[in-house]
Formats: sequence, C-alpha cells, structure tokens
Amino acid sequence: MSNKEPKGEGQINIELDDKTAEGIYSNLAIINHSVSEFVVDFISVMPGQPKAKVKSRIILTPQHAKRLVKALSENVNRFEKSHGEIKDYEQPGIPLNFGPTGEA
Repeated sequence: MSNKEPKGEGQINIELDDKTAEGIYSNLAIINHSVSEFVVDFISVMPGQPKAKVKSRIILTPQHAKRLVKALSENVNRFEKSHGEIKDYEQPGIPLNFGPTGEA
C-alpha cells in the first residue's frame, strides 16, 4: 500500500489500462463486513435523484482493510499539511434501503 516498498526482489509490476485509469466518481461508500472480508460499495448519489447504483465493489481481507485505513489516514494527513484542513461539512442523512451497514 505504501510507495516505500523495497526495490528488487518481491517487487510487483502493476499495469493500469486506459479504462481503469479514467476512474469512477463516488461520493458515498457503504461498508459491510463479515468475519473473513470487508465489502466496500462505491456509489454516486446525485441531488434530486431518488435512485443510485453501486458503481464499484471492492472486497478486502480484514488485514488489507486495516492497512487501507492506515494508508488513507497517512495520505489525508500529508494532504492537509500541504493544502490545509479538509472541511467535513454536515450533510443530511441519506435514507438507504441496503441492509445493516456502515457509511463513509
């Protein structure tokens, strides 16, 4: 997860095709978990639209989920040191019919 990986042995060559490089916009993440995995659904919710679709689903092991949280935290801290605090504006809750979940 870090860009401090050792060079040489154990190095992974990562490819990124053009379609994947475009990315997918998301302004809502729904998180579910079991004993063996975390499921993160990325959703794009648009104002005035009563319906939204899951745009991407990522399934992680609990260990990878914890490493992701750490990596995101480190990157947010670096971003805020360079650009100032990210404001977390209160938004009205979005009523979801998606089962028991966490929201990010």
